[in-house]
Amino acid sequence: MEYVEPVVRIANCLGTPVCKYLQYHRKLNGYVRNFKRIRDELNCKMKDIELQLKAELLRPLGKIPKQGVENWLKDVKEMIREAQVVENKVSNGRYICRACSGKLVDEKTREMKEFLDKAPNASEGLAIDGPSAGLPLPTSELVGDEAVRNEIWACLMQEEVSKIGVWGMGGVGKTTIMKHIHYDLLKQQRFERVIWVTISKEFYVMKVQDNISRALESKEYLDKEEDKLRRAAILSEMLKKAGKHVLILDDVWDKVSLEEVGIPEPSDSNGCKLVLTTRSEHVCKYMGCKVIKVKPLSEEEALILFLSEVRPNMVQNQTLMPTLKLVVKECAGLPLTIVIIAGTLRGEDDPLIWKNALGELKERIGKVEEVEAKVIESLKFSFDHLKDKQVKHCFLYCTVYPEDFEIWKDNLIECWIKEGFIDDMGTRQEMKDKGHVILKKLEDNCLLENNTNKYGIPCVKMHDAVRDMALSITSMNPRYMVQAGLQLKELPKRGQWSPDIEKVSLMFNSISEIPTDVLPTKCQLLTTLLLLRNPIKKISYSFFTNMPCLCVLNLSFTKIESLPNSISELNNLTTLLLSGCSELRYLPCLSMLQELKKLDLSGTKIEEVPKGMDMLIKLRYIDLVVRTLKEIPAGLLPKLVHLQHLIFDVDNEKTSLKAEEMEPLKKLEYFKGCFQDINEFNKFISSMQQSKTLMNNR
Repeated sequence: MEYVEPVVRIANCLGTPVCKYLQYHRKLNGYVRNFKRIRDELNCKMKDIELQLKAELLRPLGKIPKQGVENWLKDVKEMIREAQVVENKVSNGRYICRACSGKLVDEKTREMKEFLDKAPNASEGLAIDGPSAGLPLPTSELVGDEAVRNEIWACLMQEEVSKIGVWGMGGVGKTTIMKHIHYDLLKQQRFERVIWVTISKEFYVMKVQDNISRALESKEYLDKEEDKLRRAAILSEMLKKAGKHVLILDDVWDKVSLEEVGIPEPSDSNGCKLVLTTRSEHVCKYMGCKVIKVKPLSEEEALILFLSEVRPNMVQNQTLMPTLKLVVKECAGLPLTIVIIAGTLRGEDDPLIWKNALGELKERIGKVEEVEAKVIESLKFSFDHLKDKQVKHCFLYCTVYPEDFEIWKDNLIECWIKEGFIDDMGTRQEMKDKGHVILKKLEDNCLLENNTNKYGIPCVKMHDAVRDMALSITSMNPRYMVQAGLQLKELPKRGQWSPDIEKVSLMFNSISEIPTDVLPTKCQLLTTLLLLRNPIKKISYSFFTNMPCLCVLNLSFTKIESLPNSISELNNLTTLLLSGCSELRYLPCLSMLQELKKLDLSGTKIEEVPKGMDMLIKLRYIDLVVRTLKEIPAGLLPKLVHLQHLIFDVDNEKTSLKAEEMEPLKKLEYFKGCFQDINEFNKFISSMQQSKTLMNNR
């Protein structure tokens, strides 16, 4: 029977024209070489299509393969399998007749060539929006994290495992994995509560207690208690009442005493679980956790993620791909680094730019030995490639907030405006629009994470590794001193106030007093001082005399009752923010603050407009939502002709206005307040319409 097939093949060949038969016979080796070349081309094309498709399925979320692409890949795999069978038959000498082998190889080559010609057009994209668009990332699309995710999930489902420690170096994707686990837990409802709390580098028991109680929507029960032990007891009862729950502690840097915080010990009897993410295996072991390590991505996984960010169809550019793969290799399999470097090079097609980027990355990373330092150097590459100096300053400013802080986008843009990072334009709206463009640039480069908080307010966050990189820059030039959200009870010591500091952020601390002996003789270059959200009651007279160049002073939500007269000597001050200072009743004369552009006194207890305010002709922004304010002096507003933003308390009838007071404010873009009656309001509207007509006719 083994000779039947060759005989049949010879019979088939006899039906072929003699010249073609002879050609198959004489040029068999040539046909085989062509067969292998087309087979290899088809195989490479299939792998490129698969790689691009995987990348497209990651970004944006909710994509599915085009039907034609799926069918082509399925058929090509079968074709390549058949080609392998043909190759095996020919190489093993299964056919007595060389012409029969030549004919078989030629026919299969033509079939493969036809498949190659019908390959999907990669430039048009290989995926389309699926029914799940906009939903959280499906599990199958988590590059490289599937095995770890499954291991964590399995542990959560096992009664005998109560504590799980997920560890790995910064930027390896621990938090991302746990966010998907968190989503799956909420969806499947196997636990009564799923609680997420971010710990951060600086650990404070009371802060963690507050965050857990806030997640339980029971923070009011802790607000009145200051004793740590009693707070722990109250929190313990809260968690017990929460029933069978999973508590996720993200970004743990050191061992945590559950008893000290008030977290009941998880066990199989109460059905509760504790999961922590950390950079330290020692922390996991010390806390008695089941240890699970998150490893860097494999080369293929890293390449897929990189392509999903930089541009999936880049895989078709065979000139760039060798260099691109070397760039990916320098990212060491860390998702954070991969995403940020890809964001930096997105849209670049010039091979020289890619080769230069590769050389620069190698040089930066080669200068340092520690793994964490290599990550920071990689991230600095992205920062240095921000071409606009304004954008760089805006990015570095984000370090003034506490670690893991959700920064409201609109508030951040306001800060950039008052810092002068956004050029003065014709209107305030134009400056805000420019701010949103800068935000988009930083988000596209993955230096800021786009987010929406639980109230639906658009926010951005800095990854802790990105923040470490930014702080390493601001420790040198421009020089910042950032000690925000560290529960400080007093100002930093005199030695920390170096003369070259430009910006100081001490927001969200517990500082209650500012003594006279803290600052050095001169903070000659200090332009920004952020003391908001501190229980400051008193500021010494001499404090501001050491800051001749101060431009931005934020004392919002402090407990000060009055400001020292020395504030009047801050001749370069452009922004004074006192919002939410509910005990503030007195301000000194402000007439000397000739550069002041923004003044926020909302929520204070002042009864009179500060003296000298009529001299501040550069004011652009005033917030006077003050219920205790007794009047707006006649003739004040007409002098402030550059005002763009003006707000009064609409419930305070004593601050109601006349149209004639508002008519000179031709640059006003936003107003909130009330007029004395409907006639005054109509006069104001008529005046605004006339001004608009005149402007349009110019």
